Amino acid sequence: MKKIKTPPNNTLTPGGHPLLRVFSLSILSAALAACGGGIGGANQGPDPVVQDIPIAYVKRPLVRNDEGALVSQDARTPIEFRPGAVLYIRSQASPSATARDISSQAFQGPEFLNDEGQLLYDVKDVDVSSDGSKIIFAMRAPEIEDADEDEQPTWNIWEYDVAAGTLERVIASDNVAEAGDDMAPHYLPDGRIVFTSTRQRQSQAILLDEGKPQFEALNEDRGNPAMVLHVIDPDTDGIKQITFNQSSDLDPIVTQDGKIVFTRWDNMGGNNSMNLYRVNPDGTGFEYLYGRHSHDTGSSTEAVQFLKPVELEDGRIMVSLRPYVSSRYGGALVAIDAANFTEHDQPTYENRDVLTNGQTALTPSDVSTDDEVQTLAGTFNSAYPMWDGTGRLLVSWSQCRLLDADNDIVPCTNDRLESTDYQPAPPLYGLWIYNAVDGTQLPVIIPTEDTYYTDAVVLQSRTRADFIPDGDGPESDLGKAGYGVVHIRSVYDIDGTDTTPAGIGAMADPVQTSADNRPARFLRVVKAVSMPDRDIANVPGTAFGASAGQLMREILGYVPIEPDGSVKFAVPANVAFAVSIVDKAGKRTSPRHQNWLQVRPGETLECVGCHTANSELPHGRPGAQAPSINSGAATTGQPFPNTEPALFTNMGETMAETFARINGLRYLNPDIVFDDEWTDANITAKAESFSYAYADLAATAPVSTACATPKDAKCRIVINYATHIHPLWGKVRQVLDDDGTTVLADHTCSSCHGLTDAMSAVQVPAAQLDLSDGPSTDQADHLKSYRELLFNDAEQEIIEGVLVDRQIPVLDGDGNPVFETDGNGDLILDDDGNPIPVTTTVAVNRSMTPQGAVASTRFFAPFQTGGSHEGWLDPVELKLISEWLDIGAQYYNNPFDVPQD
Repeated sequence: MKKIKTPPNNTLTPGGHPLLRVFSLSILSAALAACGGGIGGANQGPDPVVQDIPIAYVKRPLVRNDEGALVSQDARTPIEFRPGAVLYIRSQASPSATARDISSQAFQGPEFLNDEGQLLYDVKDVDVSSDGSKIIFAMRAPEIEDADEDEQPTWNIWEYDVAAGTLERVIASDNVAEAGDDMAPHYLPDGRIVFTSTRQRQSQAILLDEGKPQFEALNEDRGNPAMVLHVIDPDTDGIKQITFNQSSDLDPIVTQDGKIVFTRWDNMGGNNSMNLYRVNPDGTGFEYLYGRHSHDTGSSTEAVQFLKPVELEDGRIMVSLRPYVSSRYGGALVAIDAANFTEHDQPTYENRDVLTNGQTALTPSDVSTDDEVQTLAGTFNSAYPMWDGTGRLLVSWSQCRLLDADNDIVPCTNDRLESTDYQPAPPLYGLWIYNAVDGTQLPVIIPTEDTYYTDAVVLQSRTRADFIPDGDGPESDLGKAGYGVVHIRSVYDIDGTDTTPAGIGAMADPVQTSADNRPARFLRVVKAVSMPDRDIANVPGTAFGASAGQLMREILGYVPIEPDGSVKFAVPANVAFAVSIVDKAGKRTSPRHQNWLQVRPGETLECVGCHTANSELPHGRPGAQAPSINSGAATTGQPFPNTEPALFTNMGETMAETFARINGLRYLNPDIVFDDEWTDANITAKAESFSYAYADLAATAPVSTACATPKDAKCRIVINYATHIHPLWGKVRQVLDDDGTTVLADHTCSSCHGLTDAMSAVQVPAAQLDLSDGPSTDQADHLKSYRELLFNDAEQEIIEGVLVDRQIPVLDGDGNPVFETDGNGDLILDDDGNPIPVTTTVAVNRSMTPQGAVASTRFFAPFQTGGSHEGWLDPVELKLISEWLDIGAQYYNNPFDVPQD
């Protein structure tokens, strides 16, 4: 570690304000606002309960823009640098205690001062060791004037030893420390530290395996680098990445059970919310915890987020409830009963019909979470438990204040809040000891104008969290090969309901349900594609194609779903992935899975079943959801009904578990391959085998070289439209006579779906769909066939040998033609004195949609049995088109394939 000794005389003395009596919150709010930030009142002796409890906190200035308005905080950009903050420590939680600056000594020397001689750095995310002896926090050095952004300092983790008075940067090496922005550190019980960082240690290593350069991947909004959780051992400087979100994982805390609770930005596809998740210190046991359907629990219709989790003394999780963006820097404090609830009104399965409310306000009920609305209760910036057995909190709180017409600060009253003659005054956050039981609070640091106090912690000894040792999965053969395992008991289990027509037993029995009648045939595993910064690769919006909703995606492969709906397979570890159910043709039949999953090397992820996006029932959290509908084998030593005798069961096993135990674990396959491995041929005939193999594709196969090696965790399917889809339209599909020369029919797509016929005469493309070569006139970055397939177009016709958009008269509501008029409403006449009709084009709807293959019926219908194009595209080609549509119909699925200017 990099050590700095804090001089003992580096002290500040508070303003000497007398200690205020404990008032009720609403009275205190009015009293403080009336004084414009000053506090008056009778002297009161120090609180004996807090007399000897040291505290640490951050003091920072309010930041204003050039117009003087407060600069908002956005929870999605924690990397933001706000200079001027300082970390202080006090020996007592009292206004009369001496405040000592413990952070500024990290930057000794004139090189850290700006041109005005000021030392302006930033510090935040303060935490304390369980014995109260050490303080850990994130700090960023002062900005280097005239330096480029990539040359500026990064956020680093620092540790202060209270007894020794030493300040140490946790990562001593400048090169290693500056390799990423590190924030929100918290102690694990064994002395290691969990933190969030942009360094993405394991994810960058996987980029190299994929043949890409190493870089900090951006959040899914492509604004800033994603921050994910890492663990560091300060004794060895060993750093391991433990979460693999494609947007940020923020503010980890270590709860008393030894697990890590954190806020995850779920920003995949149509999602955009911050929820609570949980994971073990080694990255195993990743699970959803709370909040996905509780964003309507604020004081207004604006969605609130679950930010800055803190464990309370009673085990509940306290969060700051506020919108993403706030110019008042605060909101309400709520306590979440995460042990018994997954949503505010959704108890765990075992508590159904017993418990009703999982989210309790810790602040007055009229605290506003709406940034535009103030209430008499004021607003709360942050909070930390006193850990003294009283349940009280050390809070950063600002009273409600307004500006009158003379720009003077006045206290809030109901009349003033309802009047349009007053505007909100800047917040005034001080530190208070708050009792949520009776709503009273005691001042600790009196607020001053244009300054606020935040990130306060109590240096109180508390019980050390339980220790969860790292698993041995990485040392297993599977882990060393870069794999984990996923086991789903049944994809027919939707939120605890059996969705099969006659029951899961009938679905699993090959006599009662043939393979062709099972709707779920394969599981497709889709991987996120890391998006680089513009300095690494310029990826314009056109690279995503018709929709950027899915960004870019790779396919890891396919695995058969067993007859009972179960599936157990090896999946690459340390990547963000999602799963989809597909039918026999390779079309996705399930909704898109819009939350990223992960497994660590050697870990097994157990899933009960599937979940619908709108359902609030517990899912994805073992112990909270309904038991599986698939109870598994009824006996030991016998096969499932009417199945191969060699596949004998152990009681309770799913079919996937039985198969894996006897034949070995299934691995993802880039091809869709089916062999009937279950049906007992002595009872009924086996289903016919089939395969949709890329080796049978005449066009370029979209597989990486690693796919040539079985069981290679680096195998990727990467589909780019111009390389893998467009060539299908020009592939020669002629039907020849027995002589091998005479053309009986030409099913080449572009021969009919082109601008000229076989004699080079102008033609209207069949079905108004032009699949010929050449760039689009609407978007030069796209081939015109892509635009024709995925964008609405105008119907065309041939006039005097020229292909033009067909025009039809515009009719009014009564069916009469509409004519052109001038600015006065008078008719405009042509040269013959006749009114000029208003015309419009005829719309042609797109035949494909990024929503997926099943939704693209206009394209696929002609190729179905009995359709006009039956057999013109082979099953492998149709499967390729289907999977491309299912993952989002992107123009590119590799940012490094995008042409660079």
